[in-house]
Amino acid sequence: MTAPGIARNGIADDLILPFQTDADAVRGRLVRLGPAVDAILNRHDYPEPVAVLLGEALALAASLAATLKYDGVFTLQTKGDGPVSMLVADMTTAGALRGYAQVNRERLRETLARPGLGAASGPVPRLLGAGHLAFTVDQGPSTDRYQGIVELNGATLSDCIHHYFRQSEQLQATINLAVGRAEGVGGKTWRAGALMIQRLPEARDGDPEAEEEGWRDAAAKVASCTRRELLDPALPADRLLYRLFHEGGVRVHQVRRLSDSCRCSQQRVVRMLRGLPAAELDDLKIDGKLVVTCEFCNRGYRFAEDELARLHANSSDAA
Repeated sequence: MTAPGIARNGIADDLILPFQTDADAVRGRLVRLGPAVDAILNRHDYPEPVAVLLGEALALAASLAATLKYDGVFTLQTKGDGPVSMLVADMTTAGALRGYAQVNRERLRETLARPGLGAASGPVPRLLGAGHLAFTVDQGPSTDRYQGIVELNGATLSDCIHHYFRQSEQLQATINLAVGRAEGVGGKTWRAGALMIQRLPEARDGDPEAEEEGWRDAAAKVASCTRRELLDPALPADRLLYRLFHEGGVRVHQVRRLSDSCRCSQQRVVRMLRGLPAAELDDLKIDGKLVVTCEFCNRGYRFAEDELARLHANSSDAA
């Protein structure tokens, strides 16, 4: 049941492995993130609770995006009134991942220091607060965007996703998430994993009771998958699936590779600047220069006084 390119070539990280169980009529996705999530989380030096949340959002975005057919960008975004006011994680059809968190570090320190808001209260109410979680599929300007929104209802992001599943008549699914540091070459590195299954709409044998029992059994197996198993770089993705589902049979499909890749560019920044009034750009200058920093990859784009003047001139000519 080995998928092409997994066990033979030792590919254990930065992938989505689709699978289907034979006995339980269940379709699923296993996400394993290594170097990609490590690079994203280390780029901004987030406090550990925030890094864990963003790692979960990245694994969730990959899991949910892999269930859809689209040509564009899938985005998972939270907005709340807590010290982490926003989380954003998105993935392109080609598997390019990126993400960032907006954090008020002073509020975060105060929140974590409050004895009444210990770890038992969960990261969503403590860090994100009241708000919503949104899923967006953007396939370009000529296509309508699809968006689903649900309240931040639960202690964890997994709870919020399960709340969304319960609200949806079209999707019966369950997910298991893990994020943490593992010992690797050069020290500890961030890793993330997600195991998601969906119930297929067609009955396996026309027996509703047997189908329900099969679904409950598959969901129990997903829940039984440990944090260590989801994050272990020495446990290939196909071997993990075999360990969980071999009794009823499991088939894996073509692996999808993931990468840490930002879509920012000089051209995109220039287009954005051309849309801003000249007076607003002047207010942003420091010593006659303007620096635009990408929130995702932290890359800075610098524009000198003469470059900004040409931008203004080109904008006036276009108008």
